[in-house]
Amino acid sequence: MIDEIDSPVMVDFVDNLDNINALAENSKGFVWRLIEGENKATSIQVFDDHFMIVNMSVWQNIEALFKFTYASEHVEIFKRKKEWFHKMKEMHMAFWYVQEEIRPTLQQAKERLLYLQKHGETPYAFTFKSKFTAEEAKTYIPLH
Repeated sequence: MIDEIDSPVMVDFVDNLDNINALAENSKGFVWRLIEGENKATSIQVFDDHFMIVNMSVWQNIEALFKFTYASEHVEIFKRKKEWFHKMKEMHMAFWYVQEEIRPTLQQAKERLLYLQKHGETPYAFTFKSKFTAEEAKTYIPLH
């Protein structure tokens, strides 16, 4: 974030969280999202930087997540990200496959993101740019 979560700069972002979260939860393919306190995850700290907030969710497939991200009302908020967030030098999101009924942990998310930053896109951690399948992910052995 470019300022504290409760700063005037962040007001529009915070004011839109409930609507965007509801939009996600009501979107086709949505399974689960990380929630902590007041139905948000903005207070969770994974890295030693309280200006970095966490957003983690599970979707039935990458197409459903893509549609929510770029073909729903979410895109209008997404277009405004420069108002609230610095451009990050390193990759700041990572996707991976999970088995049904499994909910990823914050530690797993951190590990996947750091792996992606170090090794680039693989079936272990990837972005929308890659088209890795769940089958490829099952057989991939991560480098260490």
